[in-house]
Amino acid sequence: MISTDSLQFVKGIGPKRIQALNLIGINSISDLLYYFPYDYLDRSKIVKIEKLKNFINKNEEVTIVAEIFRQETRRTRNGKKIFILTVKDETGFLPCLYFHGAHWLSKMFNVGDVLALSSFVEIDKYNRPQFIHSEHDRLFAIDDDDKTNWKEKLNTGAIIPKYHLNEELRKVGIEQRQLRKIMRDALNRYLNSVEEYLPRAILNERALLNLQSAISHLHFPDSLENKNHALKRIKYDESFYFQLLIAFRKKEIEEDRNGINCKSKNILNKKLLSELTFNLTSAQQKVISEISHDMSSTKPMNRLLQGDVGSGKTIVSFFAMLSAIENNLQVALMAPTEILAEQHFATISHFAKNLNLNIRLLVGKQSKKLRSDILEDIGRGSAQIIIGTHALFQKHVVFENLGLVVIDEQHRFGVSQRAQLREKGKSHPHLLVMTATPIPRSLAMTLYGDLDISTIDEMPKNRKKIKTAIRFDKDKVKIYDFIRKEISEQKQAYIVVPLIEESEKVNYKSAIDEFENLQKNIFTDLKLGLLHGKLSSDEKRIVMEKFAKNKINILVSTTVIEVGIDVANATVMMIEDAEKFGLAQLHQLRGRVGRGTEQSYCILISKLDEKIKTTYSENKKENIERIKIAKKRLETMVATNDGFKIAEVDLELRGSGELFGMRQAGEANFMMLDVVHDTELLIFAREDTSAIVQSDPNLLRDEHKKIKNIFQKRFQHLLSFVRSG
Repeated sequence: MISTDSLQFVKGIGPKRIQALNLIGINSISDLLYYFPYDYLDRSKIVKIEKLKNFINKNEEVTIVAEIFRQETRRTRNGKKIFILTVKDETGFLPCLYFHGAHWLSKMFNVGDVLALSSFVEIDKYNRPQFIHSEHDRLFAIDDDDKTNWKEKLNTGAIIPKYHLNEELRKVGIEQRQLRKIMRDALNRYLNSVEEYLPRAILNERALLNLQSAISHLHFPDSLENKNHALKRIKYDESFYFQLLIAFRKKEIEEDRNGINCKSKNILNKKLLSELTFNLTSAQQKVISEISHDMSSTKPMNRLLQGDVGSGKTIVSFFAMLSAIENNLQVALMAPTEILAEQHFATISHFAKNLNLNIRLLVGKQSKKLRSDILEDIGRGSAQIIIGTHALFQKHVVFENLGLVVIDEQHRFGVSQRAQLREKGKSHPHLLVMTATPIPRSLAMTLYGDLDISTIDEMPKNRKKIKTAIRFDKDKVKIYDFIRKEISEQKQAYIVVPLIEESEKVNYKSAIDEFENLQKNIFTDLKLGLLHGKLSSDEKRIVMEKFAKNKINILVSTTVIEVGIDVANATVMMIEDAEKFGLAQLHQLRGRVGRGTEQSYCILISKLDEKIKTTYSENKKENIERIKIAKKRLETMVATNDGFKIAEVDLELRGSGELFGMRQAGEANFMMLDVVHDTELLIFAREDTSAIVQSDPNLLRDEHKKIKNIFQKRFQHLLSFVRSG
């Protein structure tokens, strides 16, 4: 194990720096050694100033080594300060401009200091090269006693680590150069305390570096090849423990024979089928059959149902609920938000209007009297379907005979949360988790290895493709005219904005301000409604009821309508500042329209024109990339309505564990692993952990004891439901 000694024993870290490091989660030597670089400077290719003209508009970062010739602060016409650092080498001079931080930058440098500066090559008004907000690393100051040759000064090699820094670290003097020194000292003193825990057979089979070498090379690689080898090992470690958790869960489920036989009597199901005003798709019928087969077994069902927005997952889950109810069992349906829970309550109640069922809604902001009545109803078993948020798994909610748990929007919940709800049953309830954020089957099997997977890959026949377009502020008059035309035909519209109230820090639309503007200045003769997360449950319900009954023409909302809202009469979805939303979120929002038979439209209002580039000057490389990704998201929305294709692009752009809710309960901490591009490592880890759990389920062998110790420390909060010794 890595030393858990206090940071105070590391050279260069005092009390104030310890506090600053604690704020970013570095509390021990172990945390420090695992604070890996996010990028590297390759200083094996240093460019002379006279050659910089060859890199203009190449979108390629270059590095120079130069001496400070002059520094000055100037004011622009609007009064803002610009700090200009002019540097020189034997081939020429170069200005380096900084539009932020002139006050503290002017105190950092002295004429004669030698710096390594990295940046894109820009041009000034005379077509001469210049740097803007360059990354700098002081090689030595003019007054240093040790004026060693700068090549020897960078004795960590030609590839230099770059760490994430924040203002708190900078306030205590921790810049890149200082953090590299701190990290070097920590490695020199504590790397030997790092113990290998993987069996030699796995290291050989997967061609992995030992842990000490991996940590060392990831901080200070002597070649890009070794850096990549080190990164592979750390990524494997992250996937290994997540897959070990999944393997324990899978083994427990496979051995669990305490399920409840819910063989359908087909009485309620037949009655429901006879009353539906639409035909089930073949994909829905197939999934209903898979679920029915699971629920008629003594082994508890543990199934993931994924399907695109509007594919009909709710009606499929309702058939499963009816099978449980026919066997005198209760059903719990959990949604991530109150507004979605309320929508489910309305939808399920509509489906069940002639089935004589007792359906209750349990959410946070209910009166004490109503809540008490609901809890009593649940406790005595007379409540057959209970719909709610995370309030469902609170201690005072006691079910009489819970037989089925349905969780909507699975990616919003973690493994432990769905397990907590299952623990409410006297036996082991069947579990159905649903998501409208589909992912490729191979990846789903890897990430949700403890779940069987069903997919609805077919949309209802009467649905028309939603027409999607990117528009700009200059198009607003035409867009408002179009919305008015739709409303004149008795249709409705959504206008979605990113924030509730105006923020001084960001220039996003405010829901409240936009609502007032539209009502007073644009749609003065129409009825508008406002919906956001700060409204009470009753206020939200009243607004949604009015919108559902077409008593509101236009609903101005934040993303609280992202999932679950089903108003077939709404045909227009207009999204302000669309580039600020994620791709999956945009697709979910678009899914609020097109739920009837009428042609529907999604209008993405964007500021991603050429002007936006001038607003991103502080970190050009990162912000150019951000603009490219935002454009790709919007272009993907225009190109396809297929949620599976959209999910693939979203995965490609984001590559984050957060897509799957894996950080919701701390069960995975993917700092380096990219679940999209590193699928092979996830598969290897799944194979290795499955073999370990099958052969040594309690991790008692000598070669597995260190694995067990780390697993118990890292996943201690989950061991109560991973019953593996």
